[in-house]
Amino acid sequence: MSSPPRSWLARRIEDALREGFARAYETLRVDPDRFLFQLRTAHELPIATFRGMATLPIGVVDEVADQTIRAGMKLAAAEGAGMGLGGLITLVPDLSILAVITFRTLQKLSLIYGFEFNTDEEVAELWMAAASAAGVDISRELVEKQVVTRFVPRVVRAIAAQASREIVEKWTGRLIPLVSSAIGAGLNYYFVRAWGERAQRHFREKHLRLRGQLALEAGETPVLPGE
Repeated sequence: MSSPPRSWLARRIEDALREGFARAYETLRVDPDRFLFQLRTAHELPIATFRGMATLPIGVVDEVADQTIRAGMKLAAAEGAGMGLGGLITLVPDLSILAVITFRTLQKLSLIYGFEFNTDEEVAELWMAAASAAGVDISRELVEKQVVTRFVPRVVRAIAAQASREIVEKWTGRLIPLVSSAIGAGLNYYFVRAWGERAQRHFREKHLRLRGQLALEAGETPVLPGE
């Protein structure tokens, strides 16, 4: 008897997440120029471009990334607390907004580690990082065989489907109004933290490889991934 409502809820959650991720990519994406200005101002970073992040101590880059994840977590928690007051009624719009917050956090992490998303290859790499954060395995072969306009919708659907299964298991407390406010805040908080940390590992490994390439070009000893 409980299976049909669960399936209905899973579909609604998946639709909300898919809509949120698509909006974050199409109309609510991070403005790189504005974000670069914010980074330089807030953290007093001596860089002119995002590629300059590779010239800073890795500890500085990691700390900026950690602060960015924490900011996303706090924003998601505040949004979850407010929307959570309505219980199930506000669950779907809440998740759409959560998807936007999460993906914008991933975009910022990409930029912090020196990777913009101007070309099709860079856009595909950003979505591969999002898939990795969601626990979805996207093969490089799939990326190479498809243009971004076809690749991105497929990845968005896969990410939304995977995330919806996780949310259905953990968000049951959101069905209770008032109590769901605290639960929504906590779940949103940890959702962004988990995705942010997984995406950070993805970008950090790429960043260290980039540092290694730059070091070799300069005749220096490269920094190995994980150092």
